[in-house]
Amino acid sequence: MRVLVADQFERSGLDGLAALGCDVVYDPALKDAALAAALGETQAEVLVVRSTKVTEAILDAVRLALIVRAGAGVNTIDVAAASVRGIYVSNCPGRNAVAVAELAFGLILALDRRIPDNVADLRAGRWNKQEYAKARGIHGATLGLLGFGSIAQELARRAQAFGCDLVIWARRFADDPSPDLAQFGLESTRAGARLEVVSTPTEVAERADVLSVHLALEPETRGLVGADLLGRLRPGALFINTARAEVVDYDALADAVRERGIRVGLDVYPNEPSAGTAAFDDPLVALPGVYGTHHIGASTDQAQEAIAAEVVRIVAAFTQTGRVPNVVNLAKRTPATHVLVIRHRDRPGVLAHVFEHLRQADINVQETQNIVFDGAEAAIARINVDRPPTEAELDTIGPGNEDILSVQLLPL
Repeated sequence: MRVLVADQFERSGLDGLAALGCDVVYDPALKDAALAAALGETQAEVLVVRSTKVTEAILDAVRLALIVRAGAGVNTIDVAAASVRGIYVSNCPGRNAVAVAELAFGLILALDRRIPDNVADLRAGRWNKQEYAKARGIHGATLGLLGFGSIAQELARRAQAFGCDLVIWARRFADDPSPDLAQFGLESTRAGARLEVVSTPTEVAERADVLSVHLALEPETRGLVGADLLGRLRPGALFINTARAEVVDYDALADAVRERGIRVGLDVYPNEPSAGTAAFDDPLVALPGVYGTHHIGASTDQAQEAIAAEVVRIVAAFTQTGRVPNVVNLAKRTPATHVLVIRHRDRPGVLAHVFEHLRQADINVQETQNIVFDGAEAAIARINVDRPPTEAELDTIGPGNEDILSVQLLPL
């Protein structure tokens, strides 16, 4: 199987793919038309990317069966276009969680103690202990979390170690407003500690000294952190975004910085350059009290080694079993309305007979499962279809093959 790796990737991952017997083509500079051309020339069946965009135009006339995002999100991949073409899309969730949480907490500490400004003044030959001795301190502060995936969980555990209280909103708790957070490694018994799950993002913002965003980009979360929510933060609060830029209204965030003294730590931006080095001009990051990093949350050696190992695991499963771990674009529910249950002798041609009659009736098969009994003499096929066969159509299926023992139609 040929694998095209079109982004920076760890040597351990390249070696692991080669050890699987894959023909690995590594060209981290491929982008846009060049990537499309390389996919056509190599006839690769698997594409591995990190930040490289995979658009619908790139997916036209290629042999791809699987795209692996060597990271957590898939927002740089046209997942809908891949689904139409029957291409699996998979990712590596949680493998960079520690790295991103470490950066998020680093930004919190940097904002509280104004570490970058300290360093800049010292390098410029200015001693200003009188100014930089002013800091609130993190111990006893309330960290508000929007979202509670693997990164937020890692950040929460670190915050508790620093003596922070926690207030959390996440859709995963919509049906369980009082979850047992000990399952996530959080401590709820520390004297005086507050560990609370609330029902709205607004409640988090109102209670937080530090608000950190950990939301995936979805239609429901795009622009969720806007002027109203930011206006609920107390003056001088800290705001952290290491998740997705599109979740936050950055114009409203700039207003909050200028008008209410909100201090901000960012690792993601609305108009990031696609290249590793480029000119970058964003008015927000030039404001006093705003610290930015270069979208490096997952960029530690530890994280990249873990992601590379996960990519190898995904490709191994695909090549050896045909199954894809972490696949993100399988239908949660198909258009099937009924299931046809065929009890039959396990003989050649039985299912072909059934499928041919369904084809003649213009009935589409959505999913099929064939369960074989001990001894492999008989089996039961469950065939999900998009409309129920009529009685006349059913009568052509059962009696038409002597190895069919019974036919049953059930609604889904």
